[in-house]
Amino acid sequence: MQLEAITWQRMAERLAGHLDEHRTPSERASWQRVGIDGAPPAGTGALAERLADVLRLRGRPVLVVAAEGFLRPASLRFEFGREDVDSYLSGWYDTAALWREVFDPTDPGGTGRVLPDLWDPVTDRATRSPYTELAPGAVVIVHGPLLLDHWFPFDLSVHIQLSPGALARRTEESAHWTLPAFARYETETDPAARADAVVRADDPRHPAWTGLAD
Repeated sequence: MQLEAITWQRMAERLAGHLDEHRTPSERASWQRVGIDGAPPAGTGALAERLADVLRLRGRPVLVVAAEGFLRPASLRFEFGREDVDSYLSGWYDTAALWREVFDPTDPGGTGRVLPDLWDPVTDRATRSPYTELAPGAVVIVHGPLLLDHWFPFDLSVHIQLSPGALARRTEESAHWTLPAFARYETETDPAARADAVVRADDPRHPAWTGLAD
């Protein structure tokens, strides 16, 4: 895998340009879905917000959706204990709700009526957020961990990769139990092979990436 040095800002600009360039005139009013995948220390939210800012400057409406807003209730997440790796990989995130509330409405012919979040992990209660009515040509950016294991229909996907050592250093000690889950995700899902672009961010000040195929 060949990588080239790039700034986060330039990366966001390249991603935004790619989204614009890969729309035919007949698709100008359709919605696009972007996935930014990575473990919590990878900073997927920061790249999502940078990309959103660049797209808005280009006149594109944007909705940023954090996967954390679609966690399952604690009673389901912790059914087999608070540090169960299998549960974290397959049972923490409500992927059915993401399909129902984010992806199905943005399919061709969908309603464009998207729920930005469903569950607050801090209060362990429903957020009761209102639905967002997407404007024609809007971009939905979904960011968070383990996104490339569910065949979500992203028009563009980015995997922010950390080496095992960097991931361990940047993960809070209380979350070190998740490290085996991300090791399994890398080997079993191979998100780098599924993503349109891979970013190496061991040093967040100096990212490098594969670039995008034309």
